[in-house]
Amino acid sequence: MNHASFHFTRGKLPLLISIPHLGTAIPPDLKARMTDAATGVADTDWHLDQLYETVAATGASVISACVSRYVIDLNRPPDGASLYPGQTTTGLCPLETFHGEPLYRAGQEPDDAEIARRLDTYWHPYHAALRAELDSLRRRHGFALLWEAHSINGFLPRLFDGALPDLNFGTADGKSCAYAVAQAVEEAAREAPYSWVLNGRFKGGYITRHYGNPAGGIHAVQLEMSQRIYMNESEPFDYVPERARQVQPVLQALVESALAAARHVTAEKYLPTGAHV
Repeated sequence: MNHASFHFTRGKLPLLISIPHLGTAIPPDLKARMTDAATGVADTDWHLDQLYETVAATGASVISACVSRYVIDLNRPPDGASLYPGQTTTGLCPLETFHGEPLYRAGQEPDDAEIARRLDTYWHPYHAALRAELDSLRRRHGFALLWEAHSINGFLPRLFDGALPDLNFGTADGKSCAYAVAQAVEEAAREAPYSWVLNGRFKGGYITRHYGNPAGGIHAVQLEMSQRIYMNESEPFDYVPERARQVQPVLQALVESALAAARHVTAEKYLPTGAHV
């Protein structure tokens, strides 16, 4: 399924991979109002469709953005509320890059009416498709695992101090998935040759926080990867196959561990009293 906002492929597992910052498209009329810093779309979550190919091939559903986060950020609340009050972050229709460079030429910033149009054109369709697939997976399998795939330059002084760990997991401080799912992710991370943290600087964005509902059978985990472990973090932001090949089995182990734990939690929920799996 293709849309101006996203591309969607349905799989066979109770697993949905969401990549809301993969897109690089900016409409021509909007691009004419933006700066050179904007049209370079440097803050894209580069190459994650390629990196997650091996996971997707196991039977995951995948929804990925086509439009750039500079047009509208699909992982922000529709009212533009900050996900990290008191910390520097980017908004629903950001005005600056991660480095603080202006995205628009003077006087060309979007007004409230334009933001509303972008919500209708891009944000709402992405979220409608995401919601529909999660509900479908839950009906068919009894549960769903939502894996939020993200990546970022591992060193951005404007957004965080020092260098990020390689793997940054977010579960909204334990609210977006069952404890057993987070524990399974932690155990898989310990086996990997990468540094990691759970609910550190990144605790999960709007999608993780909004859709994660373990009591309702939807478990959501966000992984924000430092881009250095699979690509070059400076222009032209090249994919580095030899690094990526080392990361891909780790991603598969992480997702498979989370999926198995979610399945076990669901099975236990429906066991007769006193029974065990």
